[in-house]
Amino acid sequence: MTDVKRTARITGLAYLGLAVAGFIGFLLIREQLYVPDDAARTAANLIAHQGLARLGIVADIAMVLTQAATAVWFWRLFRPTSPVAAGSIAAFGLVNSVIVLISAMCTTTALDTALRADPASAAQALLLYDLSGAAFTLGGLFFGLWLMPMGWLAIRSGYMPRPLGWILITGGVGYILSVLAAVLVPDLPVAVTVLVVPATVGELWMVGYLLVKGVSNRAAAVTPQVATA
Repeated sequence: MTDVKRTARITGLAYLGLAVAGFIGFLLIREQLYVPDDAARTAANLIAHQGLARLGIVADIAMVLTQAATAVWFWRLFRPTSPVAAGSIAAFGLVNSVIVLISAMCTTTALDTALRADPASAAQALLLYDLSGAAFTLGGLFFGLWLMPMGWLAIRSGYMPRPLGWILITGGVGYILSVLAAVLVPDLPVAVTVLVVPATVGELWMVGYLLVKGVSNRAAAVTPQVATA
């Protein structure tokens, strides 16, 4: 029981680190630097706030590391329940960490390009930020895919409340649909926001449960048998 709870809490810490890094890098710092469809202002922001831009890159790197760590620790937590499903969490999470790394490559190059301050640098920096945003948006496919087996395993293992598992599955489906909405109806960003609400609720609940409870005492007390599928 102690080992399972320790694994759960380490997983929760890694997941919390992912959430904090994502909030700081993508939602907080990026919003202060990137001005869609305005190359001059975006470049000017990068030049004037170079330190902030570099902090944003560090936050993206932290996202890559914590996403990878969370994926591996979820695999360790759920592997006794179903190796295949647990492996899918790890695989989808690791792919998503690579996508975030590609996005970080774009923002890093955008900063270096803006600092050149030549006639073409502003447009190029904006394009690189556009590519970074596209990577995040399309990477939502794999983020949705990793939530669905996570929710299924939360239910099957008995480690977490069943409603949490169903919210995670719903959130995973919503994330995938939000990617399609972003491509098909880009003028309706509210649709994307609404579709990811269940995922946000489920993730916050999962992080809190892992950190506070770890896993259900009753489920942790049962010696798990490694499933074959």
